[in-house]
Amino acid sequence: MPVPLQDRPIDNVREEVIDKLIYNYGQGSLSLEAFERRLDIAIQSSDAQEIDAQARDLPHQVTEQYQQSRSQAFDVKFDAGQEADNETIVSVLGVGGTDRSGAWVVPREIRSLSILGGSNLDFSQAVFTSQQVTIKVFCLFGGDNIYVPENVNVVSKAFCILGGNNIDLPPVINRRQVPTLIIEGLVLFGGVNVKIKRTIRERLVSFARQVRQLVGTDK
Repeated sequence: MPVPLQDRPIDNVREEVIDKLIYNYGQGSLSLEAFERRLDIAIQSSDAQEIDAQARDLPHQVTEQYQQSRSQAFDVKFDAGQEADNETIVSVLGVGGTDRSGAWVVPREIRSLSILGGSNLDFSQAVFTSQQVTIKVFCLFGGDNIYVPENVNVVSKAFCILGGNNIDLPPVINRRQVPTLIIEGLVLFGGVNVKIKRTIRERLVSFARQVRQLVGTDK
């Protein structure tokens, strides 16, 4: 006997409904306008009944192939078999190897020194080798930007003097195990900004369009 809707974790209900909306949009059962309207409600609502109602009338159930595609698109990439040496990034007066992006292999520890400059660390497509990554920063009259995927925990232990840490992230709702970034160090007259590059809504809509194109209904 299925668990009553009101007794289920709301994040599980939300994820299932969003998957069904995407899959049915891909199958041509929803217009783009209807899909986006229902998706907004599913993302923003805190009422399980209202969330569930967004997909209740849809004919198609998600397939295992869809679930695999979604995992490939959204799950944080892990490869415990890869090794990466601890890394030091230096930016002085804006000069230095200060950017990391793309499918780079993330070490367990990153040291970032920014003096009148800044570093950009983009973890959006990075390959993690550990569940916990420590970023040790020293920032003087500069700033570090850290971009992360949606489902990553961020813990800041950095000490700030006339500076600050700005962590602008949605709550982690993914049921799967996710990595944790721990930010340590000293920030003087500067700042460390942590944010996502694209909102979860933007990524879901983009993925839905890919599904629709693959099915061939987007003509």
